[in-house]
Amino acid sequence: MTGIKAEWENALEKKDCEKLLELFDDYVDTIEDEEELRKELERLKDAAVECEDPYELAHEIAHVYAHLDDIDGGIDLYKRLVELKREDPEEYATALYYLADAYEHFGKPEKAIEVYQKLLEHEEEVLKNEKEIGLTLANLAVNYDELGEIEKAIELMERAREIFERLKDEKNHMISLLDLAHFKYELGEYDAAEALIREVLRNPRDDEIETNAKLIEAEIFAGREEYDGAFKALRDALLKAINVSDEIFGLVFDTLVDFIEGLFNEGSYGVVAENMESFAELFEDDTAYFFRAIGELARWKAGDDEARARFDELYSKVENEELRSILDGWKRPKLSLSLGL
Repeated sequence: MTGIKAEWENALEKKDCEKLLELFDDYVDTIEDEEELRKELERLKDAAVECEDPYELAHEIAHVYAHLDDIDGGIDLYKRLVELKREDPEEYATALYYLADAYEHFGKPEKAIEVYQKLLEHEEEVLKNEKEIGLTLANLAVNYDELGEIEKAIELMERAREIFERLKDEKNHMISLLDLAHFKYELGEYDAAEALIREVLRNPRDDEIETNAKLIEAEIFAGREEYDGAFKALRDALLKAINVSDEIFGLVFDTLVDFIEGLFNEGSYGVVAENMESFAELFEDDTAYFFRAIGELARWKAGDDEARARFDELYSKVENEELRSILDGWKRPKLSLSLGL
């Protein structure tokens, strides 16, 4: 028995979730046969239900099932945990939350709503924890929005907002205002959305909240076709995201790239060309050349033949392959697509 196999078997026998998590990726990568992998996942599920804190391991298991195109195989573990925790009110609430979150994560908002509704009833009738009620209302709202039921989403988020305001839970209150602003934007109620964003930005806030506020502000400007304003909001978001995390920075960067692509597809080359230098100034690596190359590409597409040589020179200085591939895609003619963040 190989070293990792022996460690794995020992951790399974002891129901040691922490060790199983530590070994998970390396051990699963050694299993090439799908049937063997499925059998091992079933063994792992049997161990996980006996772990004190099984949810991080459950998340990893569910992702492997999703890779096997069997989302229900991973969800089954969460369902088993719900049944096992039913007699403990606090643990039952936790299990319901993770089941709902799994449905949401794997793109099943209808099922997520069913479970969040059960959780809400449990919190209102048994636990009576106002903050948790507010958080569940907010999660329900987000899933209704995912289904396109925006009015229902607003109704639920308003209830959550009132709870957070009453509890003086500033962070969750601000997040609820951000969600409400996004919902209003989706309805085309740009003035109402903008007023909510102004309220968020007027208050003490952390960097992540401000970053998200600026992203929604960019949506609003784009919806009004005020593209210079959208670019300014995206620049503010990118600058603020540096202090948050690589994940949030990546989200903002990808949103910016999608926005630029939308403008290219709409033929709005002038506004792209005029705004790229402000982004280039934020970087000291080849990302600066990337943004300047975008500006020259926009001028080239707008009919400035001399911009092609400037684009080629800047393109040659972009060493990052992912950034190069974006430029490669934009050089080619594309069908017109609708603009949107």
